[in-house]
Amino acid sequence: MKYGDIIKQMTLEEKASLMSGKDFWQTQDIQRLGIPNIFLADGPHGIRKQTAAADHLGLNPSDPATCFPTAATVANSWNVELGERIGELLGEEAVAQKVNVLLGPGVNMKRNPLCGRNFEYFSEDPYLAGKLSAAYIRGIQSKGVSACVKHFAVNNQEEKRMSVDTIVDERTLREIYLTAFEMAVKEGQTQSVMSSYNMLNGTYTNEHIHLLRDILREEWGFDGVVVTDWGGCNDRVAGLIAGNELEMPTTGGETNREIIAAIQSGKLDEAVLDECVDRLLHLIFTTEAVYEKPYKKEIDKEQHHYEAQKAAEESIVLLKNEGKLLPLGKGTKVAVIGDFAADSRYQGAGSSIVNPAKLEHALGALEQSQLTVVGYEPGFERYGKKNAAKLNQACALAQKGDVVLLFLGLDEVTEAEGLDRQNMSIPDNQIQLLHAVAESNPNIVVVLSCGAAVDMPWIGKVKGLLHGYLSGQAGAPAIVRVLTGEVNPSGKLAETYPLRYEDTPSLRHFPGKEVSVEYREGLYIGYRYYDTADVKVQFPFGFGLSYTSFDYSDIEVQEDGVSFTLTNSGTVYGMEVAQLYVGNDKGEVFRPKKELKGFIKVALQPGESKRVSIPFDDKTFRYFNVVTNKWEVEEGTYQIMIGASSADIKLTGQQFVAGTGAPLPYSREQLPSYYSGKANAVSDIEFEQLLGRKPPVSKWDRSRPLGYNDTIEQCQYARGGFARFAYRLITFAHWFLRKTGKRSTANLITMSVYNMPFRGIARMTGGVINMPMLDGLLMIVNGQFFKGLRHFLKERSSMHKHT
Repeated sequence: MKYGDIIKQMTLEEKASLMSGKDFWQTQDIQRLGIPNIFLADGPHGIRKQTAAADHLGLNPSDPATCFPTAATVANSWNVELGERIGELLGEEAVAQKVNVLLGPGVNMKRNPLCGRNFEYFSEDPYLAGKLSAAYIRGIQSKGVSACVKHFAVNNQEEKRMSVDTIVDERTLREIYLTAFEMAVKEGQTQSVMSSYNMLNGTYTNEHIHLLRDILREEWGFDGVVVTDWGGCNDRVAGLIAGNELEMPTTGGETNREIIAAIQSGKLDEAVLDECVDRLLHLIFTTEAVYEKPYKKEIDKEQHHYEAQKAAEESIVLLKNEGKLLPLGKGTKVAVIGDFAADSRYQGAGSSIVNPAKLEHALGALEQSQLTVVGYEPGFERYGKKNAAKLNQACALAQKGDVVLLFLGLDEVTEAEGLDRQNMSIPDNQIQLLHAVAESNPNIVVVLSCGAAVDMPWIGKVKGLLHGYLSGQAGAPAIVRVLTGEVNPSGKLAETYPLRYEDTPSLRHFPGKEVSVEYREGLYIGYRYYDTADVKVQFPFGFGLSYTSFDYSDIEVQEDGVSFTLTNSGTVYGMEVAQLYVGNDKGEVFRPKKELKGFIKVALQPGESKRVSIPFDDKTFRYFNVVTNKWEVEEGTYQIMIGASSADIKLTGQQFVAGTGAPLPYSREQLPSYYSGKANAVSDIEFEQLLGRKPPVSKWDRSRPLGYNDTIEQCQYARGGFARFAYRLITFAHWFLRKTGKRSTANLITMSVYNMPFRGIARMTGGVINMPMLDGLLMIVNGQFFKGLRHFLKERSSMHKHT
């Protein structure tokens, strides 16, 4: 142990006290031993440090900070160096605000386009997400503070996220859902990891021995700190045994007492606690070291704003440019329409929400450009209400412009932590506006602002489509510079855009509505499914247009990588993302048709050529074998593909690879859907074969009493009439708030009440309600009203006597 001398001086009570927070954001300190507290803050794309009223839902304002583009946006840059630079800037701001641990980046996979938190995640591809997350982490930690990669693991839906059991086979778990975390640990050297709320194959992730000990620590060599998501602790002692050191936020000492009692009874070995304390002390002392010498307490806000703009410029994706309408020439008369033009949609909602130090809007940036703005109309109500007057005024304005710049997208309460989207559409009132404007002026360029895939049945009505994603506080001038050609767009999609939601492979099993969610599609998420099953899409993974053109030639495959020549065959400077895909369709082990195994972004002047190399690495040919329980390589001749997207392969080669000789883990006859790749409708029997066991019943048992891990929603089945009445009140309040336009407040009910497990009431109230008091509440819920009330009041009185 690194800090054995200090640990020997600590009492059992002091050691236990370090294992949970002092308050909402800080760890416990022990002044007599010189152990300071450290501050943890949200910050995947900007620091959210709350120095006043604290919350985990983004309700109360935080100190001003630079709001950089979200992870979903920066992923479209495919630029590892850019990711590292953003990390450095985040690290600088963390130091300036005296934040020790920055809670990000998030690397969960985009399994389904409707996940409400997709705007916070990089990609549907683990390799791309892993490379970018490792870059962010290196940048953040270069400033002396810690990153905290999250949410470990398979947290791919927001509904029931605190209780749902994710059922996934081991190979899919390793190849799809853990690879980005593996890269964050091995390549990024992250100092901390946040465990997720959900269960994984029957066990909560924060107490999952296989996940936290076997894989994270023993296989990957992680020696840092595992932090619970806020209120994410189920069984504190089981979590400690698994190696989940820090529980956040505070529980008012309740779980500390559980740890002490477990050691005194022999249930927990004190050596396990010492090991956890040692790792936490290392995080505390190493991240506090930066503050022991003079440090920069102010940042250059204008410089950071400028760099946020540059990041946005490189992440914007041009999706359609019919007749080369873009870029717009000097003096082009533009009619600016859309509420998002005057009031930018630039970030998501929830725990990642940043109070921007400065904020620019597209309308202001357009008025300062060389374009001629003939007028502005909002055109629609931001939150979906229909307004005929606004629509008509927008159509009248559209007639005055050479081009209509139509700013559309999703609003802040549609993409939010804690709830999933209901569909892939942008609001109807925006689509009606688009169709109406098209009758007035066919030269429409849509500027889209949202953090995830949307369907586009309307795309035939527009000539240009520029996707800004959620581009941060400086995204507006970045978009204008791309529209005018001052910047040549170089972003490429880090996720597939299906033609319609019904084409999504996880359609039948998203989200898990009750007990569990089954990942029946296995490896086949995103382009792995669409390309293998030959399903047409709106825009493929890796797609993005440019104002110039690029030629690929002269591929050469060597044992350690592939090289080729890339030429800018157009007339303007540009950057191209070349992508390496690998496949083996002759193998005996099922796998997708192609998988991303490398990429590089290359800048070229007009007419310039460069010889480009992409190396192979330890992930290029591997697969996880469930028989040997380790990574193996299947012998065979692999297709080496260089593409401008997953669907636009420019060059192909081959490479023979010697295998590791592992036994074949599957039977083609028993797993036909997985061998064909058509894994969107896997049968019960076939999924059971893949899992190697029978999955649990996915429905609630409505006959049993409700317990700690049941949700408030389940009160609809409660034995107690009071609980059923309370449930009806909650659902009525939610309906009424949505009906009266207060969708943010309605979302809050979904996030913090409806889907909350009962134990969350104790875990998130900082000790105001403890577990014995919760027992009383559960008695009331289960039909013992007076007995439960007496128990609750007795335990509350007892708690107050001891505090």
